[in-house]
Amino acid sequence: MNLLEQKRALFDALAAEAAACRRCGAMCGRTAVLSDRNGSVEARVMFIGEAPGRQGGDRTRVPFSGDQSGHNFGRYIASINLPREEIFITNSVLCNPRKESGANRKPSTKESLNCAAFLQRQIELVAPRVVVTLGAVALAALSRIEYHQFTLKDSAGRVCEWNGRLLVPLYHPSPQVLASHRREDAQLRDYAAVARAIRQSAAQAHAGEPSH
Repeated sequence: MNLLEQKRALFDALAAEAAACRRCGAMCGRTAVLSDRNGSVEARVMFIGEAPGRQGGDRTRVPFSGDQSGHNFGRYIASINLPREEIFITNSVLCNPRKESGANRKPSTKESLNCAAFLQRQIELVAPRVVVTLGAVALAALSRIEYHQFTLKDSAGRVCEWNGRLLVPLYHPSPQVLASHRREDAQLRDYAAVARAIRQSAAQAHAGEPSH
């Protein structure tokens, strides 16, 4: 078994473990969105969102697809010519948190803590050179793995260093955020920082710096 086959086998085992997880009582009726449809285990760029959306990843089984947030995300990565086939996409919480009404809700701190080990293991397994967080929940989730003091207000659209990798904090691509917190032109400028981080990581790799 070569290295890629080993990584795929480890990922399949992790996905099966996440599918069997019952730590969050409020989400036991739903299944973790984690499979080979999240992307390649060899991806050099990993995007981390908040949680699968009811009409998005929870329905399609692909993070950031099938709803307006997914549509916006697709436009933003297309603006920097970054195909989905070259990235890995996951969430800080792997199952869809819902209100009693059925509407999406923000994951609780306990739910995020319950999923922290799954996120850490995904990062270690995929070993991306560039990590991109989408929203404050995802950025906070990274701090539970390796502490940082980055905030969206101060660090959005900047190339930072975190845990031996390049980190680009971005706002979530939801319609609500687009309408009230980060307009289209600002979002597009933010994604240009992802392209800069990819170029920077490629230059580091070419210079012989150790990969992660």
